[in-house]
Amino acid sequence: MMKLQTKYHGEVEIEDAAIWHFEGGIPGFPDEKSFVLLPLLDDGIYMVLQSTASPYVAFVVTSPFLFFRDYEFNIDDATLEQLSIEKEEDVRVYAILTVRDPFSETTANLQAPLIMNEKNHKAKQLILNDRHYHTRHPLFADGPDKEKG
Repeated sequence: MMKLQTKYHGEVEIEDAAIWHFEGGIPGFPDEKSFVLLPLLDDGIYMVLQSTASPYVAFVVTSPFLFFRDYEFNIDDATLEQLSIEKEEDVRVYAILTVRDPFSETTANLQAPLIMNEKNHKAKQLILNDRHYHTRHPLFADGPDKEKG
């Protein structure tokens, strides 16, 4: 167990097994190589990818498949090898959100999903070369906006 100062949760205790390893860091944060996933709310939809080294480095993330039904891409062979991915069911995919006020204007980065291997906790941010995906897709564009009202 280790104690961790976090951006959104104050001090928390985490198991070593809960740490995700980003060998090359995250673009823009090359020195941040280990993170934990913490729930933002109790609904399980939104998570916080919190750096274990820097309390102020934390990203709000979600599964892009919950909001973008047609979202799909291929993971390149180099990434499959780097993360030692053997089976599709071992992969978790998250999109980093840019949280806006009001929350209904929050956007998702679909151009650079987080690819995470559930089995060994290796992860990386994959930059897609797909002109259909951008860094700021409106999160609530595909469905009714439940946040308004």
